[in-house]
Amino acid sequence: MSNPVFNSSPIFGERRGSQVAYGAAPTAPGVDPVTLEQMYAAPAATVRETGRLTYDDVIVKTGGLLMLLVVVAAATWQIAPGLWPVGMVVGLVLGLVNAFKREPSPVLITLYTVAQGVFLGGISLAFQNMTIDGVGNAEPIVLQAILGTFATFGAALFLFKSGRVRVTPKFTRWLLVGLVGYLAFSLLNFVLSFFVASEGFGPLRNGPVGILVGLVAVGLAAASLIQDFDAIERGVRGGVPKRFAWSAAFGLVVTLVWLYLEILRLLAIFNRN
Repeated sequence: MSNPVFNSSPIFGERRGSQVAYGAAPTAPGVDPVTLEQMYAAPAATVRETGRLTYDDVIVKTGGLLMLLVVVAAATWQIAPGLWPVGMVVGLVLGLVNAFKREPSPVLITLYTVAQGVFLGGISLAFQNMTIDGVGNAEPIVLQAILGTFATFGAALFLFKSGRVRVTPKFTRWLLVGLVGYLAFSLLNFVLSFFVASEGFGPLRNGPVGILVGLVAVGLAAASLIQDFDAIERGVRGGVPKRFAWSAAFGLVVTLVWLYLEILRLLAIFNRN
């Protein structure tokens, strides 16, 4: 999987070498006919009664984390936008910790969301300030980026649910290649920013090249969302424990934050004054 949140967890991946799904009861030899008759006559257990993951669990957890993210970002924008570097570092550390934990930690995931809210609130204001003209007017790029993020999310969900885009081994392979290439490019751009003057986006992210790279990044983030949807669908169908709704929600938030930042950066490049 491309998203390390899902990739590092055997819960959402295909379980090779085992044909028993989570929540499935193994066959018990030697059960007498009377017991079998009682078992078949008993009412079927619901998904919630068996403690398995449902789409509702993922939606509720994801929605709650996104609401927390927006509230913290708005508060940081108004009160202490200069704290965004702290939020960035703390969010990166907590993101890595959560991504490679075998069991989800609601507390750590919530703290990650708070840190990302601090980061997004400050960096969003910084990007918007780049578009302020001589009379103090700024382009509404933050609102545009939010709308663009949810529009892309909706388009990716539609393409996945309609079957127009399927997660195949070839799809996964090309996505992984693209993500590794983008990561290498971003690291190089970050290092060069200490030695080469730039306009705030790094020496490799200015002008037409920056726009092209941004469009590629948005495409990669959208493809990652489709990969996330596929992992969650397999988790639900496999009957994984419902506590992993936290992991699924965390994975979606990670991808959505990345998508938002790429769209915001693109809009700042287009509207820079």
